[in-house]
Amino acid sequence: MPRVSEEHLERRRRQILDAARACFVRKGIRETSMQDIFAESGLSAGAVYRYFKSKNGIIDAIMSTVVGDLQTCFSDLALQDPVLPLDEMAVRLATKIVGLAGPDGPLRLAPQAWSLALYDPELGRYVRKNVTALRETWKSYVGRLVESGLLPPDTDVEAVTKTLFGLMPGFILQFLLFGDVTPEEMQRGVLALSRASVLTRLG
Repeated sequence: MPRVSEEHLERRRRQILDAARACFVRKGIRETSMQDIFAESGLSAGAVYRYFKSKNGIIDAIMSTVVGDLQTCFSDLALQDPVLPLDEMAVRLATKIVGLAGPDGPLRLAPQAWSLALYDPELGRYVRKNVTALRETWKSYVGRLVESGLLPPDTDVEAVTKTLFGLMPGFILQFLLFGDVTPEEMQRGVLALSRASVLTRLG
């Protein structure tokens, strides 16, 4: 019986999150009210508040799920042996992002959450928590690139980490705003910059 009860609770929680995500994609996070979520989910206010105390809590749950999915993929890629070259990492991550940022994809909500986090301290804490692991994985991966000789031994790992971390949000924004950027272009661009960097050093 407890197992059935847990499954029921998880189904209800998923029902609320799916309803909220549908509202957020359709109306935008800021314009969606809790009343919209009640109506979309077909649940009463009391039922929804049993699982989430506020809209921010729902946003956190959705972003945690999607960032967690991306983080799992990224961690697996970063630990591959031998270590993936940077251009290969870029194309695989970008491919994963495309899969999560389609017409109804949860990653479409990320730029909205980033914007709201700039003036909502609570949401800001949620967003920082959700992306910290991604940046730490970049740092671990850059360290492996140095150890393997794919980056020079004197590489500023911290600086490269922060630079590479900026690639994926940039890809997400271009994909959502213009729709004319592909994972393969990301790969070719990273490869071209890497080669140009080597030539500059040799020159």
